[in-house]
Amino acid sequence: MVASAKVSGATFAPEAPRLIKTFSLILDERPAFDAFVINAPIGYPSGVDLGFRTCDLEARELLGSRGNVITAVPGRRVFEMSDMSVEGLDAVTQVLMPRYRDVANEMSPFRQRQVYEGRPELSFLQLNGGVPMRHQRFRAAGQEERRELLTSKLNGIERLLDFEIENVRPHQLIDAAVLVWSARRAATQSARRLPFEPEWDSEGLRMEFVM
Repeated sequence: MVASAKVSGATFAPEAPRLIKTFSLILDERPAFDAFVINAPIGYPSGVDLGFRTCDLEARELLGSRGNVITAVPGRRVFEMSDMSVEGLDAVTQVLMPRYRDVANEMSPFRQRQVYEGRPELSFLQLNGGVPMRHQRFRAAGQEERRELLTSKLNGIERLLDFEIENVRPHQLIDAAVLVWSARRAATQSARRLPFEPEWDSEGLRMEFVM
């Protein structure tokens, strides 16, 4: 799912979200997006096994009790394997591997002028003045908490939050909305980067979050 907004000066106008099948089709959109933040790794540790990058470790520390939403990522060598199922990865990572592969196949260092890695909970932390959300995102209280924060900070964001789209759940629309906010910050060079000094993977990709 892709969520976007038109920005003109101080005007922030969210648009209806869309389902776009592959990452390459998103990159080929015309007119092109000025910046977008994706909820998928950009840059991987070496090897095959799951591991935490510096950005992951710092994010977990910042989020405190919500830090468990930042999970380990597979090593880059998993993409050399033809089998979509990689032994030793947890069930959630196995499910996400097609998305990870799709992004990894298209990413290169020059694309990081436009494409950034983010996580919704980090964006909510920044939007909420450095305070993590109190409730889990899947629970009704957590969704209401995040929705109230978004609507109080972003005029017109209800158009995105209230949009009905097949197979997309409310918490996914909420996550997309806050990542649109971070993409706006990235486009204007005002986003916070984590870590302050990024590290690079074997493909020359920065391993960092924007928020």
